[in-house]
Amino acid sequence: MTLQLVLVVAAALFCVGLYGALSQQVVVMVMMGLELMLNGVILAVAAFWWFLAPNPDGMLLLLVVIAAMTVEMAMGFAIATLLHRSKETDMTDMAADLSG
Repeated sequence: MTLQLVLVVAAALFCVGLYGALSQQVVVMVMMGLELMLNGVILAVAAFWWFLAPNPDGMLLLLVVIAAMTVEMAMGFAIATLLHRSKETDMTDMAADLSG
């Protein structure tokens, strides 16, 4: 396993997530695309960290970022659920605002 191979996989994850976030109109699918993009970035950062300075203490920062992503996605799904319950929609173009 080389750094280049891991970076290719990270770039592929990022590109699939970008395509998913830009091409979908359902809120949950957009959020899944954003999650794939963030996972690609985290994989690239972890690969650089592992191959350039193999110190396991530095991976703690990545665990904190993953925990923050988990909380962020939970809040996003809560907002998507609220949007679906209040406006009876799950499409991004129909959800211009969350008021009323």
